[in-house]
Amino acid sequence: MSVEANFSDEGPSANANLPLILGEVQVLLAEKRTSLSIIRSGIAVMALPLSISSLLIATSRYYAATEVLHLLIPVLVLCVAVAVLGAYLVVHGLRNLHRHDRHLSRLKQRLPTLAEILD
Repeated sequence: MSVEANFSDEGPSANANLPLILGEVQVLLAEKRTSLSIIRSGIAVMALPLSISSLLIATSRYYAATEVLHLLIPVLVLCVAVAVLGAYLVVHGLRNLHRHDRHLSRLKQRLPTLAEILD
């Protein structure tokens, strides 16, 4: 493949480790895609409590909150718990995404020709 020819200026050790480095890059990019899907799922999970609370507000003229408080409180507690779960997923995905980006940056610094392929 022509990629191996591009790495010839980094020395013999870079050429010997080329399949290992390219495999590591593939794994990092796959993990990056996974982190992005975790962020997407977290955003979708966070939207659920917003839609439930919007529905409760829109239908509030059909009930008195004091009369259905025993039902309203558990629903709102569940909405808060789901929102916290969504926020956790987004933060966790962002932290992983930044960690993978830093690792890819270190690989690009070690092999400058790799930056040409990835950018």
